[in-house]
Amino acid sequence: MGSFSIWHWLVVLLVVLLLFGSGKISGLMGDLAKGIKSFKANMKEEEPDASMEAQAPTAPPAGSIPGPAAATSTATPAQHPSRPAA
Repeated sequence: MGSFSIWHWLVVLLVVLLLFGSGKISGLMGDLAKGIKSFKANMKEEEPDASMEAQAPTAPPAGSIPGPAAATSTATPAQHPSRPAA
């Protein structure tokens, strides 16, 4: 009762072939195969873009806020505003 016999599957296959015809079924399978190939090709194109973002240079972009290392002053005593020029 839980599974179908081979005769059940043959009758189902015959009904499907009569309803849709063999040409329409093969056309549907061809369209499905084209869709799968297109999907795989698009997935392969996406991977290099993602790896390019991961390999971006580590230098900060121009105009960005400097970090602690860039904020240190290298002024000489003559240039320092709290001391008079010598």
